[in-house]
Amino acid sequence: MTRVQREPQLERAQFVVEAARSLQAEQPVALNVRALVSYADTLVLATGRSDRHARSITDAVLAALSRQGEKPLGIEGYDEGRWILVDFGDLILHVFLSEVRDHYDLERLWSDAPRMEIGEDRASALP
Repeated sequence: MTRVQREPQLERAQFVVEAARSLQAEQPVALNVRALVSYADTLVLATGRSDRHARSITDAVLAALSRQGEKPLGIEGYDEGRWILVDFGDLILHVFLSEVRDHYDLERLWSDAPRMEIGEDRASALP
């Protein structure tokens, strides 16, 4: 029986979501924007309960990708912790406080982008 391989974009989104979930990120969503923009393939959105929690979620994702040899191209908003954007080139992570996520409503803004099926929480499987 042949093993079905998942698309690398989906694998990466799943890995980032799992890293965020390992710190109890709320409402993680991965959007496939590959056909809509030239600067990224995937947007991952997550919510933290406080600025400290948002920074911790971001740190968990940074650490998980760093163990795989990946470094971000840029990080914005980390000090304030209200909306943290981490640019990994083809994947962009947004970690919001709830009221900021509701205000900017990126899911509505990117409503043409298909949601990626990221599956259930498997954070315990992270290296």
